[in-house]
Amino acid sequence: MRILCTNDDGYLATGLSVLARAARELGDVRVVAPDREQSASSHSLTMRLPLRAQRVDDGVYRVDGTPTDCVALAVGELLDWRPDFVLSGVNHGANMGEDVLYSGTVAGAMEATILGIPAVAISYIGSESDRIAGFLPVLTRLISRIVSRDDFPAETLLNVNLPDIPPEEVRGVRVTALARRVYTDSITRATDPRGRPYYWIGGGGVEWSGAEGTDFHAVDNGYVSVTPLHLDLTNHALLSDVEEWGLDG
Repeated sequence: MRILCTNDDGYLATGLSVLARAARELGDVRVVAPDREQSASSHSLTMRLPLRAQRVDDGVYRVDGTPTDCVALAVGELLDWRPDFVLSGVNHGANMGEDVLYSGTVAGAMEATILGIPAVAISYIGSESDRIAGFLPVLTRLISRIVSRDDFPAETLLNVNLPDIPPEEVRGVRVTALARRVYTDSITRATDPRGRPYYWIGGGGVEWSGAEGTDFHAVDNGYVSVTPLHLDLTNHALLSDVEEWGLDG
């Protein structure tokens, strides 16, 4: 099994180190990750600047770009083999609900999916990244079961979230749908020393709306959440309705 690991927290991140350790129990591992944090970079691709990749250790590269750049470079140029699986994470923070649209972690897995490689994005919902190491046995078991499947669905990635509880208290795994989340007061307005206004996006509060069967409900109740995501964003249920709008004249 040949496995590529990436993330959006940077090549020195605790979560990536733990993920690579888990993956090495299952096969040959390469790491290609950003040289710095790229959180909330979504699926951005660097096209107006040159990219540089530096080998920093045996089988480890850092790239001055996004997670999407990392996967594209790894598959297209840096590696001497094509990965059988791509694992992205372990992200320092949750990626549930609408987070998947902003997440660089999820985007790394999605780029692999676009390239036809099965992929999993993994996140830890807690705020203390040093606790991720305790999830090594949980991750190894879960990843082993996933990569051993010979029927992994095409054009689909799995989005995994680990609950913020001691690993030995994890109650199991739940397959889930996305919850809904709303940030409140997420934009801060301030004034610089010259009296000019500037704005900072982030912070504020988060409100979750997730019934039973959603990722938030699962992790809130002590389970690992696994959500299948696919590339087709079409709302198929509305196709016939929109056709009746008479948009063609």
